[in-house]
Amino acid sequence: MRPTLRCLLLFAGGIPAAVIAVAIDPRLWTVWLAYLGMAIVISGLDGVLSLHRRRLDVKVATPEAIYIGETGLMKLTLSARGWTRPLRVDVLPELDDDLEAVPITPAHLVPTTRDAAVILTLPLRPQRRGKPRVHALHLKWTGPLGLIERRTVARVDRAVPVVPNVGAVRAMALRTFSNREYMAGLKVERYIGDGSEFESLREYVPGLDHRAIDWKSSARHLKLLCQEFRAERNHQVVLAIDSGQLMTEPLDGVPRLDHAINASLLLGWLCLKTGDRVGLVGFDDQIRTWADPLGGVHNFPRLQRLSADITYRRVETNYTLALADMTARLRRRSLIVLVTDFLDTVTAELMVENVLRLARKHLVLFVALRDPGVEQRALQFPRTLTALQQTVVADDFGRERHVVIERLRRAGVHCVDAAPAQFSVQLLNRYLEIKRRELI
Repeated sequence: MRPTLRCLLLFAGGIPAAVIAVAIDPRLWTVWLAYLGMAIVISGLDGVLSLHRRRLDVKVATPEAIYIGETGLMKLTLSARGWTRPLRVDVLPELDDDLEAVPITPAHLVPTTRDAAVILTLPLRPQRRGKPRVHALHLKWTGPLGLIERRTVARVDRAVPVVPNVGAVRAMALRTFSNREYMAGLKVERYIGDGSEFESLREYVPGLDHRAIDWKSSARHLKLLCQEFRAERNHQVVLAIDSGQLMTEPLDGVPRLDHAINASLLLGWLCLKTGDRVGLVGFDDQIRTWADPLGGVHNFPRLQRLSADITYRRVETNYTLALADMTARLRRRSLIVLVTDFLDTVTAELMVENVLRLARKHLVLFVALRDPGVEQRALQFPRTLTALQQTVVADDFGRERHVVIERLRRAGVHCVDAAPAQFSVQLLNRYLEIKRRELI
């Protein structure tokens, strides 16, 4: 128990009362003693009438898992045994640094016939993947007069797994696969000139492409027959995710690495649904995670499990070692989706050289996350000298980023440079474009 500010003001109020009484008559100094005794009795009575901490029961239910970028809810059930008066309890959770701090939340216990109880929900907003812990709950309440404050700590000590946002992947997949065009390769496409894999023969009718006429088969059957094709399947797609220090920086409240993992999982789901084989690589200064390309939607949980093991590392990305190792392991020409980031032309020089070397053997899709805040700063009208300096620096970063992307594009590397809001959609569209053009 401890006194509140109201209690301190109550005791401090006796000082001017004593001074005034003594100024009137020195024999009235006993007024201070009477006032002090009265304040002590009132404060003690308030402490006795307040709820004892042993009568307060706390039950905590934490979510089994939280998707990165979303908010989980921790459910608290507070009950006071044998308490029949309204009571306010302030709750402050003690969380790991990887969870966003939650302010003090008041819980108003509503009295019933026997107890007073309330159900409270607190938001848990993860800032990165992992297993952050909810350590404890700090509770405090006051007596009926608000003079004495009681405090207690309810130990929780539970881990809350924060996993890649597969929920967003599934939601996007449902919207994506409702479009017939996105299912190229999974279902037989009847579009003229689409695909290069032979499907069947059909009798020629006016309107069909005469270039598809199979003259040998027509001669055998004594009628004009056309070849039908379908989109080729069984391509090999490798999702290469950079987990170096640049990818640990937050973007829209979520680390770049988690944006990359979410978009890569969505692309992996689409590739598996369309019949391609998907592999996964996580690298920084070396390859940390490797999964050979395999086909079938039943392999998606494997990608999900391995992507959750790609951790944040404060090390410089070694493109020379990682991409050379990747080239040595891949024996078949593949589509390599390289998800990474860079700062300027100087730091990106070594990255560009190794990406171009990789593109000699494989088809490379270079994917980078653009910070919309830098663009807004570059386009903002400066009103102060500091704002002008920030605008110039942001504009320089944007121009150097454009130079690197254009250099890769002119060398034959497919590039996607998008903000988080359009990141996944542009990545899927580029993959489908590559598949339709049969560039793999």
